[in-house]
Amino acid sequence: MKKKKKLLKFILIVIVALILIAAAYFAYVFLSYKRIPDNQFLDTDMVGALSYFREDANALNTDKAYNIMTYNIGFGAYTDDYSSFLDGGNEVWAKSKEGLIANVCEIAGVINRSDPDFVFLQEVDLDGTRTYHVDEVEIINNFLRGYYYDTAICYDSAFMFYPPTEPSGANKSAIVTYSAGRITKAVRRSLPIATDFSKFFDYDRCYSVSKVLLDNDKSLCLFNVHLSAYADDPEIRSAQLNTLFNDMASEYKLGNYVICGGDFNHCLRNEVDDNDYTWAQRFPREELPKGFLMAIDYAQPESVEHNSCRNANEPYNEKTTYTTTIDGFIVSDNIRVNYYTNAKWNYKYSDHDPVIMQFFFKK
Repeated sequence: MKKKKKLLKFILIVIVALILIAAAYFAYVFLSYKRIPDNQFLDTDMVGALSYFREDANALNTDKAYNIMTYNIGFGAYTDDYSSFLDGGNEVWAKSKEGLIANVCEIAGVINRSDPDFVFLQEVDLDGTRTYHVDEVEIINNFLRGYYYDTAICYDSAFMFYPPTEPSGANKSAIVTYSAGRITKAVRRSLPIATDFSKFFDYDRCYSVSKVLLDNDKSLCLFNVHLSAYADDPEIRSAQLNTLFNDMASEYKLGNYVICGGDFNHCLRNEVDDNDYTWAQRFPREELPKGFLMAIDYAQPESVEHNSCRNANEPYNEKTTYTTTIDGFIVSDNIRVNYYTNAKWNYKYSDHDPVIMQFFFKK
């Protein structure tokens, strides 16, 4: 009888201890949660010595054509053999630190070979459990030359013990904008997000606005955006787009040129297949502000036949993996799209492939 009482007492102590640990952990998560302030000015840095910069770096020449790329790099982990637990796959962390670094170097090589004048990157980890605390911006900057750039934090989480078998941990991630022309001003804008418990697992969604001076004293306004992927609430998705559209329209009314690009987590094609994925619903193009166009509509069909994103529920399989196009650009009508393509890298380095556009400024 005494042994049974001791055993029950021990079990009770263990249960109470576990409850206290769980309570302490949830208190830590709740107390450490905070949103990054809206309208945060961003520092602008340079990659490489001044000798690498273009002749028109201080004020872009409005008579020239320029190339722009957007690329969600999947925090450097989403190689074509990677499947993510967020999509029903297996992996949480990058498979190894060495493999992660090698893959980020390959991504930087993709950018270099494309030689764009402007680059929008999403899901770039700065310090994360899932990426072995590797600063991916630092790696990429070792390869690039002749760019001004700014970095906007879009994810800075407490340590998450989920999933229990391989906790995602604490992660800090960003969107990064590179420009061949000098960035005169850069601002981080916060987007509306869910207010329920899911906010602890979602990114602190945002977009950045980087202004580049033109030789006609107007500005090219570069909107680098990453909208919510797993927002089930249509009101949240609508609120995010309204915030973005209002800012774009304000810059356009000032006579500036606007390019908005990135990962919209909506299908950008005019024709949309039926699917159940919250991150692949139809983009409401009819709600675009007056004076704005979907750049993909000006592409040759063969240039966008390949989709920009794959579902990461399994390693990429050309026959079975669901793909769609959620990456791309929106432009103001004072910009002319000359060339537009979804680059076909077959998701070798990320669950996204780059989208590249060449454009002119209209007089």
